[in-house]
This record gives sequence, structure tokens and C-alpha cells, in this order.
Amino acid sequence: MVRRIPRRSFLHIGGAAAALALPLSMIFARRTRSRAPGRLGPLEPDPAGILDLPAGFTYRILERAGGGMDDGYRVPGRPDGMGCFPGPSGTFVLLRNHEVSPGDKAKGPYKSGQRAPAEAYDAASMGGVTRLVLDASTFARVSSNLVLAGTNVNCAGGVSPWGWLSCEENVDDRHGYVFLCSATASAVEAPRRLSGYGRFYHEAAVVDGATHIAYLTEDRADGCFYRFKPADPAAPFQGKLQALSVVGHPRLDTSAWAFAAPREIAWVDIDDPDPKDDTVRKQAQARGAAVIRRGEGICSSNGAVYLCATVGGPASAGQIFRLLPAGDGGTLELVAQSTDRDELDSPDNLTVAPWGDVVMVEDGYREDFIRGLTVDGKVYDIARNARSTSELTGVCFSPDGKALFVNMQEDGLTLAVTGPFPEPGGAAAPRRAGVPG
Repeated sequence: MVRRIPRRSFLHIGGAAAALALPLSMIFARRTRSRAPGRLGPLEPDPAGILDLPAGFTYRILERAGGGMDDGYRVPGRPDGMGCFPGPSGTFVLLRNHEVSPGDKAKGPYKSGQRAPAEAYDAASMGGVTRLVLDASTFARVSSNLVLAGTNVNCAGGVSPWGWLSCEENVDDRHGYVFLCSATASAVEAPRRLSGYGRFYHEAAVVDGATHIAYLTEDRADGCFYRFKPADPAAPFQGKLQALSVVGHPRLDTSAWAFAAPREIAWVDIDDPDPKDDTVRKQAQARGAAVIRRGEGICSSNGAVYLCATVGGPASAGQIFRLLPAGDGGTLELVAQSTDRDELDSPDNLTVAPWGDVVMVEDGYREDFIRGLTVDGKVYDIARNARSTSELTGVCFSPDGKALFVNMQEDGLTLAVTGPFPEPGGAAAPRRAGVPG
């Protein structure tokens, strides 16, 4: 069963028009084939066996791993975290991570005989970031190119005021960092490494637009949760890396969270954010930092920060926490956790749709769905991965809310889903949309 916490939370992200109240008695109720159709309608089998969608919705395959890009490189494999930015001349720009391991040339961006560019951070590494430009009215592909080359295992990241933050989930020599990538880069850029954000198994990031404080998750079973606090918001990459601790409970294992009410938190300094060895979390815990069991998805909302502990909780099946920062303190509360993988199977990426519903994907051991949660607590399916071996990643929306983007990682596909999505703050339209041209 899902543990119920008798508290209501309100979510709002980016351009979302409506705050979202989450009735926790319903949050993460497990999908069942017999339940009533959700607000978008029941899923229909995809004849192509790629992505099942409700009636009226369609997907377009934007790119496939191995295909050619406009700069002469090929589309790398294992697409992961993504962010969508407004582009020039009626375009949108997707910046897309590629979670490619060191030495995996088969999934890297280089064709046979092709060398790494001079701008590559590490010529032997195959991960990085690509830029996919789309027509903003049709969502058709316009062009694509390599932006960041020579990094390792670029997992998630986050949209920031300065561009895309791409996070390395790897601590090989010279790796384990966050890199800043420009949405306007039409060719490979020289790497912009943000060493102050720390060297560890980075997963995702979110930035407070007013203070420029960055919040960072760590994908380790004994990881921590961090913030980078600039000394001056006008110099956002100069400051102090800190880790979250729960006041009165040093080194608290949040997987065994036993508090019904929010708990006061503090931030402890990391003296050496860029160590030679993978010791950032050890430094943090030596000062009393809390343990987060595989911190992954993160988003911000009306001054609150929501984060996933993908294997936290009594069933190691996932937790969602809500952080309310307040100066150098604040509070942390457990929003929900799974006690049964049939109800919630390791939450990963999460965001909020422009119409106000939570949208999330799981990273567990069952079927992969994109799922929504309404303001009145109804859980519904948005899409189902018809290829069960391919994890869904990178879910995000276009700035106008008319398209949902998602990657199918193992199949190397990037998709745009369109159809009768609800208007901002409204319900799903009853009409049926045709297949986009």
C-alpha cells in the first residue's frame, strides 16, 4: 500500500497555469486494467508497437539513434533527460542528454573513422548533449547537432536561466560534473564545467530563478541532497556547495522516515566539492547530512522543491519529498511513499503539465507508463511503452503546452506526442484530433 501522509501540497512549475492540490489518499494509486478511463481516455494499442496512446493522440518520431545529424555526426544512443526552450524564428529547441558509458563507441556520436572534435571534454568518452530544433507549429524536425561532447553517462539535468544543465552520473577521472549547455549552440561548444556544483554521481538539477540557488540530486543508494548557494545571484557559479541535514537527527536515513509533520532542516558545508575521489557524500554525512536513497527526479514549484528517492521507503520502491526552503533552513516533509511495487514502482522523472496535473515516469521493474495525476487525485495513463525493454526518459512539455516530449532510451527514439491535451487549467477536450501531417 501507499503510505498516506495527511497533508496537502500545491505544485506549480514553469508555465503551469494552475496550482495542483494532491489528495495523498489517492497519490500513486497503481494502474489497473479494470479501472475507469482517465481524463484522456483509455489507451489504445499502437499498431506499430511503439507507444500506446488514448484515442485522438498521435506521436511523431523526431529522431532515431544512429541517424545523421546536420553537423555530420550521428544521433547518439541512450537519450535521457531533456529540456525544451523557445527558439528563434518560430522554433522550439530540445536539449537532450545521452547516457552513454565510457568506451561505448557503438552508441556514441561518431561515425566509423570520425574523430572527436577539438572541443570534446574527453576524446575517449561517448556521452554528451544534442540539440534538436523543431518547427513550433508542427513539431516537425528542422535540424539537429552535437552541443557537448566527451562527457560520461549524461543522465538527467535541468532547465536553468542560462541554458541546459547536463549532469554526469559517473566519477571516472575528470568526470562527475554538471555542464552548462546553450540552447543556441548550432555546433559543438567548448565545455563549460560547473565545478562548484560538486563532483559526484549527479542526477538532476533545478535552479531557483530569484536566488539562483541550484538544488542537486545524487543517484547513489547512500547519496545526499545538495544545494549550491551563490555568494551573489549576479555571479551564480561562485559560492558554496552544501548538503541537507535534518535538525536533531544527524545522518538520518530518509528511507525510514517516521515523521508525520515536516521537519526542520539545515545545510552543512562541503569543504572539498571537487575531490579526487568520490567523497562528497562522505564529507556531507560526516557533518550530519541526511541519506537519500537514489535521488533522481526533481522540480520546483511556488518556492517548493520536490524530489524523488527512487529506491527509498519500506519496499525500496520510491518516495517523494517536499522541501520548503527558508533562508539557510526550511522544512522537509514526506509527501508519499510506496510500500508495494504494484502501486508505485520507483518514480524517476517528474514534471507538472501546463494544465496543472503531475506527469511522471517510473524506473522500476514493471511496464513503463507516462502517467498523470489530477487535482482531485485521479491517476490516469497518458502513454504506455509498447516495447517493454525500453525505459521512458526525459519527459517534458513544449513551452506552449501543445506537445509532450519523451525518449525511449534503449530503442534510441525521441518522440513528440500531440493531441487534445487539456487547456491550461482546464479539462481534456472531448474532441478527437487527427494525425499530424
